[in-house]
Amino acid sequence: MTADGFTHLGDQSVYRGYIWEVVVGSFRDPVGNEFTRDIVRSPGAVAVVPLLRGDDGSLSVVLLRQYRAAFAREIIEVPAGMRDIDGEEPEHTARRELIEETGYEPGSLRLLHRFYPSTGMTDSVLHVYLATDLRHVGREMHGPEESHMEVFTVPLAEAVSMVVSGEIADAKSTIGLLLTDRLVRGLDNDVI
Repeated sequence: MTADGFTHLGDQSVYRGYIWEVVVGSFRDPVGNEFTRDIVRSPGAVAVVPLLRGDDGSLSVVLLRQYRAAFAREIIEVPAGMRDIDGEEPEHTARRELIEETGYEPGSLRLLHRFYPSTGMTDSVLHVYLATDLRHVGREMHGPEESHMEVFTVPLAEAVSMVVSGEIADAKSTIGLLLTDRLVRGLDNDVI
């Protein structure tokens, strides 16, 4: 029993894929009623806001425009990836994914936030990092989406405007960009 009085009785696997498993979880509420919920079990993911400083001190972010099959269209996002290597620490996954997708290796990574992207359907935890002191080392693309995605740079202020206008609607990108903007406007020069 948990502190809130709910008990997880177990899971029945419905589907197991390469990364995710779909289960029907059985639970008991605080008064003894049993119920089930469909749950996607996930290893979690990482996202990275790659921040570039121009010679004039201006700040830009590296974004991706890539095809997302779930929406059958291209989506603008920050670099990200699944934690699909057993035992790999989130920070290492973030470094690896940033190189694979953008060709940039971070000199510094700072955890901005850990959040639950969809509490009603998955146990996934997403770690969002800020990457600074970037050095271009070349991309290591994997899969058709990465082979065909566009990597581009926009001023940080423009990326934030794209969030506000809805042009960037991806949750991890929205959270990462808004937290980066907040950090930058707080004049925390130790990070940038």
